Amino acid sequence: MSRRRYVPRGVPGGYRIWDNRGRRWWGDLYELCPDDLLTELNGQADPTRITALMKRYRGQRR
Repeated sequence: MSRRRYVPRGVPGGYRIWDNRGRRWWGDLYELCPDDLLTELNGQADPTRITALMKRYRGQRR
C-alpha cells in the first residue's frame, strides 16, 4: 500500500488538507472532514469532480 499524498489534519475550527509531497496546506478550512474530496484527490484526481466536491464542502461550512 502506498502512502497517501493528501491527508486530513485536525486544526482549531475544523479540518485542513495536508499535502505530504508538497509539505504545505491544500485548499480551505473545512468544518466537516472532507472524506469524498480526499478520496478523489488520492485516487483519479478528476478536476471537474474535485471542483464540485470543493463547492459542496465549502457550502457545508457556512
